[in-house]
Amino acid sequence: MTSRPATVRVAAGQGFWGDWLEAPYRQVTGGPIDYLMMDYLAEVTMSILQKQKSRDASLGYATDFITQMERILPTVIERGIKVTANAGGVNPRACAAAVAAVAKKLGLSGKLKIGVVTGDDLLGRLDGLVARGHELKNLDTGRPLRDVRDRVLSANAYLGAAPVVDALRRGAQVVITGRVTDTGLTLGPLMHAFGWSGDAWDLIAAGTVAGHIIECGAQASGGNCLNDWEHIPDLANVGYPIVEAQAGGTFELVKHPRSGGRIDVAGVTEQLVYEMGDPQSYITPDGIADFTTIQLKQNGKDRVQVSGVKGKPATDKLKVSIAYFYGYKAVGTLVYAWPDALKKAQAADRVLRQRLEDLKLKFEAIHTEFVGATATHGPLALADFDASEIPEVQLRIGVRSADQAPVDRFTREIAPLILNGPPSVTGFAGGRPKPEEIVAYWPALIDRKVVEPKVEIVDA
Repeated sequence: MTSRPATVRVAAGQGFWGDWLEAPYRQVTGGPIDYLMMDYLAEVTMSILQKQKSRDASLGYATDFITQMERILPTVIERGIKVTANAGGVNPRACAAAVAAVAKKLGLSGKLKIGVVTGDDLLGRLDGLVARGHELKNLDTGRPLRDVRDRVLSANAYLGAAPVVDALRRGAQVVITGRVTDTGLTLGPLMHAFGWSGDAWDLIAAGTVAGHIIECGAQASGGNCLNDWEHIPDLANVGYPIVEAQAGGTFELVKHPRSGGRIDVAGVTEQLVYEMGDPQSYITPDGIADFTTIQLKQNGKDRVQVSGVKGKPATDKLKVSIAYFYGYKAVGTLVYAWPDALKKAQAADRVLRQRLEDLKLKFEAIHTEFVGATATHGPLALADFDASEIPEVQLRIGVRSADQAPVDRFTREIAPLILNGPPSVTGFAGGRPKPEEIVAYWPALIDRKVVEPKVEIVDA
């Protein structure tokens, strides 16, 4: 009979692609952990990685992960820490090969098994799926995917924790996935370690909530925290959160001793409502968590207990994240100085818009912000102070068009305002703006049964 641990510690190492480079190292060296969870993927990230792969078949994954693994792999192997990461993006096999190369470089060949999870990438299957009646309607608009099929850049189903569990069961110490849910990277280790079945809905919900709390890294341990933010200690040395879980579904949020930041009920609550949606139905591929059942308790300094989580069965659908080409955009900025900084910026905006109209340029949208005056709070920002006293205002104006030509011309109309517009321009940030391609998001659902996760084990 397999012996099960009394407690399992899953540490957050990365909350997004671009997160703090020091976090994974501090997590594996700062105290005991069993698993390191590293979350890299957002919706737009998949399209960026797909573009990279189209230019170079060896790319398409989060390259930062390889740098991180080179730094922490000796410690990971020495201490028996297991790593789960969706850094594989649209090319998990190439990512695994890069990690294997790092292991060889460090003299660790033969000491590492890598699990590779694929099956989420539907880009090559789209036409066949649509032909078989899977319309992949946009969840926001109801439009069928065929309306934009010729512009699709990436299409990935959200996989759950099951293939992560499978890889761990087969001996993988590092599990590299494509579009596995953020929560699945934490739930998978808990299911594997405690032997939770896939239909133990309350336990699945508890593990899902645990994953949701730590998926954004330090956002659950003092970072980006509204509550009493000025008194959060030592953010320069912020400790990333750790789930300290028990087999019955209760867990505590902690961090390593002597690290900065703060873990309290208010901060954990802030993270819980992040991207929550319906609080009674937080839907993942693994099951549905009822956030209204969550009970939080401060169990000591930097220790919050989470209990009482109830769950419901998984749906018969999986969410699909599709990215498609939408057109072009450009954003330009000019900074105006006191006196009457806002008036000058507003006048420049009117002048620029008139010139664009006179040129008969067709834009889908023109959007203006007055940074330093109204960009964040709009007209409400001017309610309680004298706008004439604002020391400086950044005029930021952006345009969007289906065609590149109008956007190109817009980029040539910003700089002349320095000399032929209102006075006191003090900064032309970044030089002339450059047109950028727009990648738009198309959320959809698909029958679960047509998505087949695959797990491979690679010996490094």
